[in-house]
Amino acid sequence: MAMPRGSAPPSGPESVPGPPTGPAGDPAGTLAIVGRSWLWILGAAVATLAPGVLILVWPDETLHVLAVLLGLNLLVTGCFRFVSSFARREHADRLAGLLVAVLFVLAGVLCLRHPLQTVTALSLLVGIVWLVSGVVTLHSGLATADLPHRGLVIAAGVLGIVAGIVVLALPAESAHALIRLLGLWLVLLGLFELVLALAWRAALRGSRAPAPPGPGTAA
Repeated sequence: MAMPRGSAPPSGPESVPGPPTGPAGDPAGTLAIVGRSWLWILGAAVATLAPGVLILVWPDETLHVLAVLLGLNLLVTGCFRFVSSFARREHADRLAGLLVAVLFVLAGVLCLRHPLQTVTALSLLVGIVWLVSGVVTLHSGLATADLPHRGLVIAAGVLGIVAGIVVLALPAESAHALIRLLGLWLVLLGLFELVLALAWRAALRGSRAPAPPGPGTAA
């Protein structure tokens, strides 16, 4: 997730800065506040890490189980990214975040469809999502001004790009190897998002309010 530009200082350890939230009861403002919470970023990390661990622990489960795990991961991650996109100040950045969120949700729905439940199809979908998400994150890390932990965000984007390229380039001759690879990348991406969440928590406790991770983290 990339970060919008900072604003007012936080009022407490878990207070969240951000762009003006608009009139009271404004849904977009409420989503922006939620998206700035480090706990929200932590939730996204867990949503990526958990299915990766399950896939690695039970690599011999049926393809249907793999499709369900990947599909649910993409759907939940898409929801997290949808909310996080409202924490962006710039309309272009917010639009990019929303498009990435929609991509995650669509890929999740496709993973859950029976006609597409082959290892090759699942790998293609997940690889494309990771690649696009990584590109958006890398761009945000390079282009966003006053970005705390810029190196972590850039590294997260690069990790997502590498994960997408590797999954797309790997021959689909060994379903077992592909399943393990998908699980391994999910674990790595989840761990990296966990580090970003903790770094964002530390930044929130600083003297000046940073901007939260924005569209498309590593996953």
